Amino acid sequence: MPIQPPFPSRRELKICFAHVAYPMDQVFLKRGSGLTFCQVRNPEELDKVIEDTNVLVVSGLWSNHLLESASELRFIQSIGAGYDQFPLDKLRENGIRLASASGVNRNAVSEHAIAMILALSRHIHTGRDNQTAHFWRGMISDISLREDELSGKTLGIIGLGSIGSRVAKLAKAFDMQVLATKRDLSNGTNMADEVYSPDFLPTLLERSDFVVLNCPLTTDTQNIINKESLNLMKSSSYLINVARGGCVNENDLIHALNNGDIAGAGLDHFWDDPLPNNSPFWDMGNVIITPHTAGETRLYEENVIDIMLENLNRLCEGKETLINQIV
Repeated sequence: MPIQPPFPSRRELKICFAHVAYPMDQVFLKRGSGLTFCQVRNPEELDKVIEDTNVLVVSGLWSNHLLESASELRFIQSIGAGYDQFPLDKLRENGIRLASASGVNRNAVSEHAIAMILALSRHIHTGRDNQTAHFWRGMISDISLREDELSGKTLGIIGLGSIGSRVAKLAKAFDMQVLATKRDLSNGTNMADEVYSPDFLPTLLERSDFVVLNCPLTTDTQNIINKESLNLMKSSSYLINVARGGCVNENDLIHALNNGDIAGAGLDHFWDDPLPNNSPFWDMGNVIITPHTAGETRLYEENVIDIMLENLNRLCEGKETLINQIV
């Protein structure tokens, strides 16, 4: 890596917030930092300001061609936890630091997963459907069709990272039995009752009443939920996906839901985002859909800015280690 000049002083810093929707500038203004900043909403606006930008706070608007003009760029703070869109080797070559926003939506996503579990077990989704239809459902004789309680149920968590650990913590408050798979068993295993390597997945699926996906999308987790894994699940169990759509083989899941192989699903992400209008998922009564909003709350911008400001402090002080450092 070529020798880089010192990180710009606070007086000289020019920060660009780049996001199609999030009002990062409005939230940052309230901090009274005295730093110079701007907000862009689309690629064209970003192209115009990238040449003078020292710090870029971005996720979906990133494009590799920006490096051709980003002569002053020294630090990228990702707005999201993912960073696969960034060319890591090229950033290193250009002396550009990168940090993710990992953990920024830990509370939000874990609470969303529990909300879906509660909604499915308490039939909140069908209650809203009945409300729309002005239909008052009477008492149910068939016990298997009634609302259920979480106490004593088994929750299987695929991916016991920051989010998965909090899902486990919340589930324990409902007196659930928590099983989990985790790649690194050397730490962070105390939140669940039983924690195993990914090889334990078949047993987890067989034992769980709810299966929650919290894992990142990798070559190992792509289509981790497929025909074979769905066949291992109980016909009374539910799948909750607050990870990535690519973790689920959608055709296999559609078949399982239609065939009664599992009871239902709560889905926050799909292979195609947004979900196409002709997707069968839209019309499934045993499915709850949210539009990739599990991590999006009123505190999201504040949480990202907290991470960014701490990283700026470290960079201005010449420290090497950043929060959620990638490069």
